[in-house]
Amino acid sequence: MVSKVSKTCPCRITPNATVPATSNSDELAYSECCQPLHQGEKRADSSEALMRSRYSAFVMVLTDYIIKTTLPAQQALLDKPAIEAWAEQTRWAGLEIINHSPKVSKCHAQVEFKAYYYGDQLGSPKLSAHHELSTFVKIKDHKSSSKNETTGAESWYFLDPTVSMTLTQKQPCICGSGEKVKRCCGPFL
Repeated sequence: MVSKVSKTCPCRITPNATVPATSNSDELAYSECCQPLHQGEKRADSSEALMRSRYSAFVMVLTDYIIKTTLPAQQALLDKPAIEAWAEQTRWAGLEIINHSPKVSKCHAQVEFKAYYYGDQLGSPKLSAHHELSTFVKIKDHKSSSKNETTGAESWYFLDPTVSMTLTQKQPCICGSGEKVKRCCGPFL
C-alpha cells in the first residue's frame, strides 16, 4: 500500500484548491519531484520538468539554482539580489501548466504557464497570476563536473529574453549550437 505524500512539491500545488491535485501524476512529494534537481542529483528530462523546478526554486528562494538553470551565456548578466528579493517578497500560491511544446525547433521547447501569487489590493490579499510563455534550449555540456557523468550529456536551460545582450544575427549562437543566432536562439530573444 502506498502512503499519502507527506509534503507536496511546490510545483504540484494548484492555485484553485487548498489541497494538491489528487491524480497520481500530479501528487508528488518534493523529494520525488524537484529536490533531486535542486540538489544536482539528476537533470531535468524535459523543459517542463526544468520549468517546474525553477518555479519551486522561486518558492523556496533557491537563487543559485535559478541562475544555474539559465543559459550559461546569460548567467553573469542576471541580477542575483533582485531575483532573490522578488522570490522572498512574493507569496506564491500555485502553478498551472497551460501548454508544453516539447519541440518548437531541433533544440528549443516552450512552456506556457501561470504562476499564481497573492498581492495586496486595498489591504486584502488578491490572487493574481504571472502568465508567461518561456523558451528553453537543450545544449550539450562541454565538460563533465563528475566522473559519473558522461561527456556530451545534454541539459535544458531557460532562455531569458529580459537579459540585455548585444547580439548580431550572423554571430554564432550564444547557446553554443554552432548555428548563427538568427537560425537558433535569436527568434526567441
